[in-house]
This record gives sequence, structure tokens and C-alpha cells, in this order.
Amino acid sequence: MIDGVVVKNLKKVVDERGWLMEIMRSDWELFEKFGQVYITTAHPKVVKAWHMHKKQTDNLTCVKGKAKLVIYDGRGDSKTKGEINEFTIGEKNPLLVKIPAEVWHGFEALGSEMAMIVNVPTALYDYKEPDEYRLPPDTKEISYDWELTPGLKHG
Repeated sequence: MIDGVVVKNLKKVVDERGWLMEIMRSDWELFEKFGQVYITTAHPKVVKAWHMHKKQTDNLTCVKGKAKLVIYDGRGDSKTKGEINEFTIGEKNPLLVKIPAEVWHGFEALGSEMAMIVNVPTALYDYKEPDEYRLPPDTKEISYDWELTPGLKHG
């Protein structure tokens, strides 16, 4: 596992009305601080990669559909430099994945429906100076083959 990455199984509380799932609590060991909460989606077989942040930690889960989340440790001083981790997350496998600053990550929507990802980052998005760095999914800087579906918009 990449140094600093934490994976937590999430639990659904199900009854005849539906279900409830806590995504982040301030009393959990992996909690650092709160910045904001947002949702991002991807259509089936679309890859949204690569991106990373230098200041914030991301806390991702997939609440609808299914996604392959891939993370890459490109940090020069990390004991896990060059390591890649893959996680299948979604409605049937509710995981929260904590991604430290400076770790590249992206996801692909699996199956036939849109994947809906909730992120609870540790910092607010700064519209004037975004803490967001990007590489295309087929970059040579990360040795990972997303097997991109031709004709779809990836990135």
C-alpha cells in the first residue's frame, strides 16, 4: 500500500425505506480536517486521470455505480515511490480511500452506468490559485495503461 494511503470499509445501514451510509466522521482516525464536499461523475468507460494536489488530502468514495480508482506515488522522498494501487469502489464495495497530497490519482467508470464519486478534501478549492495538477491518462510519466476506449473524452 502506498505510504499515507488509508482504506476504510464503509457500512450501509439498511431498512425497508432504503439505506444510510456515513462517509466521513470527525471522530474517525483517518480524519484530518474538513475543507468541502463535492461530487464528480464519469460516464461508463470514461477515465478521469491523472491529477494530484500539493496541499490537500482527498477522501474518495463511490456512492453510485462502480469505479476503478488508481493511485500512483510519484513523491521523490517516499518509501513507496513508483508504487501503484488499484481499488474497485462502488455501491457493492463501499470503501473510503484517503489519498495523501502529492499522490497522483484517477478513476474509470466501470460497467454500464455512470460512476458518482464523493470527495471530502481537507481544503477548500481556491478558484484564484487552484491546488490542482494534471497529466493526461496516457502520460509516459506514470507506467499505467488505462486501456482507453477510443472515441470517448478522457482526462
